[in-house]
Amino acid sequence: MTLDDRLDTLRGDARPLNYSARAVAALTINPGCGRRSVMDAAGVDKTKIAAQTGFPAPFGMSTFALARGNAFEAQVKANGCAELLRLLRDKLALPIPEVSYIPLDTVGDLVDRNVRYLRTRNALLEAARSKDDEPRTLFDHPMLRLRVGGHDVFLEPDVITFQIGGQFHVIEIKSFAVIDGQADGDQVAAATKQATVYILALRELLAEAGVPAEAVSHDVILVTPENFSFRATATLIDARQQIGVLRRQLSRMTRIDTLLDALPDGVTFDLAPDEHGTPTRPSDELAKALGSVDARYQPSCLANCELAGFCRDEARTAQSVDVLGPTVRDDLGGLDTIGTALDLARGTRTPSADQMEVTRALRHAAGLRDALLGGAA
Repeated sequence: MTLDDRLDTLRGDARPLNYSARAVAALTINPGCGRRSVMDAAGVDKTKIAAQTGFPAPFGMSTFALARGNAFEAQVKANGCAELLRLLRDKLALPIPEVSYIPLDTVGDLVDRNVRYLRTRNALLEAARSKDDEPRTLFDHPMLRLRVGGHDVFLEPDVITFQIGGQFHVIEIKSFAVIDGQADGDQVAAATKQATVYILALRELLAEAGVPAEAVSHDVILVTPENFSFRATATLIDARQQIGVLRRQLSRMTRIDTLLDALPDGVTFDLAPDEHGTPTRPSDELAKALGSVDARYQPSCLANCELAGFCRDEARTAQSVDVLGPTVRDDLGGLDTIGTALDLARGTRTPSADQMEVTRALRHAAGLRDALLGGAA
């Protein structure tokens, strides 16, 4: 059975979800979580899984935010990306005398990911090998691939533009506003990290054909609304540091086939939907399947993963030190449960040889706590 066949079995009959740059970025935030790695590789709908287990996703865009984002993207890309071209010429002073527009979201009536990827590859390689005096090309919704955990995943960025000087630029369209020249730093950082995922994927595609990495710019073009209007503005962001960090993080991720080898036979995340699409899989059965894949919960998962509620409850039930966050977990060096840490701090448990150092630290901290609370003699 091939790796893809094994992943299809895990997913069941549901259509696989594409990876997103946001998902890849979230994986690199917590690369030790095998559960998310396996489920994302299989294209499992984690939002539906979380809801069926009784722990609906703790985050997500509102209907209004989704509608606003879609409307803004449609406006920027209307009439063959006329507004986007204005931004590239006026805001970024890029000399673009003539541009062609190629939509890559479908191939005829086909939406198969492999077919779309091959069409994208051919179109981008043709552009990469074109002469400098030929018209520039904007590629809308190309299908890219990136190797994550030893497995190729599909990605679909908003737009890629082939620019003057023989370089591709990734354009990231976001609906958060730039007000008086300033934008929320966290949102800009997240958008930049997502764009670096596309940069690496594009470089992988071109590298397979012998095109050097320099053919893809390290600068990200971020397009957002300006002030409180829907008028777009563009900003050029140097993403070299983020590209290096992301490349190192991806190289350290555990291979998907290694994670699958550790699973019991017959494990599946199939929701067994009825004829109306309503899941019928018992929640306890689904929870058992999830429990067969090792997870590494940390508080930041609440903002990055749909399964965070389930994993947090699982970690709390097991009294895992993971609920305290990675810093405290690492400081507790080798202690798996909060109960063990408390017993060592109170002196009701005899430490092993490799627990002596952390036990001294825990008992010192317990003494300071007692003193502050007036419990010291």
